Amino acid sequence: MGQKECEEAVSDNRPVNLDLSQFSFPLPAITSVIHRATGLILFVGVAFVLWAFQESLSGEESFNAIKSVMQGFLAKLILWGILSALLYHLVAGTKHLLMDMGIGETLEGGKLGAKITLVVSIVLILITGVWIW
Repeated sequence: MGQKECEEAVSDNRPVNLDLSQFSFPLPAITSVIHRATGLILFVGVAFVLWAFQESLSGEESFNAIKSVMQGFLAKLILWGILSALLYHLVAGTKHLLMDMGIGETLEGGKLGAKITLVVSIVLILITGVWIW
């Protein structure tokens, strides 16, 4: 692209500043990004869970060692994080399945679905936190 084409592209009314911190994202977009992030957290968290299962099944001594590790603050925090990601991902995935069936496909339906997703997820995450601690 030559200088003339660049000047023409800048002279039209398209935005040239793509600083993401300057944008105001709608709630459905935010919940979509969180859904993707929780999927990544689950992918990484599965390694922790599988390691704990494998160790706990290798003998009574290992089981007791994992049991004592899981009583620690950091292990409970990691477990709560993994379960929180799972719960949010499950609720958001259910919303997407409903949208695939034609429920909540409108702009207002998307906004309402995003609000419901956040509220239900927060309630489930808090209940899980009480159960773990």
